[in-house]
Amino acid sequence: MTTPDHNTLPPSSDAFSDAEKHAIYRVIAERRDMRHFCDGTVPTEVLQRLLRAAHQAPSVGLMQPWRFIRIGKPSLREALYQAVQKERAKTGEALGERDREFLRLKVEGIRDCAELLVVALMDNRDHHVFGRRTLPEMDLASASCAIQNLWLTARAEGLGMGWVSLFEPEEMKSLLKMPPGSHPIAILCLGPVDEFYPRPMLEIEDWAQRQPLEEMIMEDIWQTESVDR
Repeated sequence: MTTPDHNTLPPSSDAFSDAEKHAIYRVIAERRDMRHFCDGTVPTEVLQRLLRAAHQAPSVGLMQPWRFIRIGKPSLREALYQAVQKERAKTGEALGERDREFLRLKVEGIRDCAELLVVALMDNRDHHVFGRRTLPEMDLASASCAIQNLWLTARAEGLGMGWVSLFEPEEMKSLLKMPPGSHPIAILCLGPVDEFYPRPMLEIEDWAQRQPLEEMIMEDIWQTESVDR
């Protein structure tokens, strides 16, 4: 199966210009999970643009399950950093023979980034059944779309962003005084960077490599290497 080249698709009255399409494909290709930040701030109006873009994400049943907590207190930022370090050590232990390799990686920029956000799923989500009766995890999928919107627009604004998921959810809920039924899913490090990684950092560090798209596409049924295509 081949994927269509956007330059060969038939024209549409609703299509973007070539320059606009190029910008969209470029920001997707150049988005990076950033861990290294430099001095600087995120202007209030820029942060509002990014959060507005996140809030325009699609969500199942239009439930809009995302909640954003902006971390302003230095003491709270440090508490989140320490929580991540505890989970980082436990993750290293769980990785077994790759523990030293993992512990050498820089996995967050909590102390260095200009803005720190926690993204959580709201409480009382069970009331939203539309699209979730058999797939309740679609609330997480919806919030992930919001995070991706924020990530792409941050890159377009020349700002780096990193998604940190190394934390114990219950500890996070306690630190942030979150209500029962809510669930934290991300610490987002956001701010100016000296430069963007030319490739994903985990590729540069030889932790993992991106797999070819062709290996991810199947026709009609689930296929493995042992099945003729």
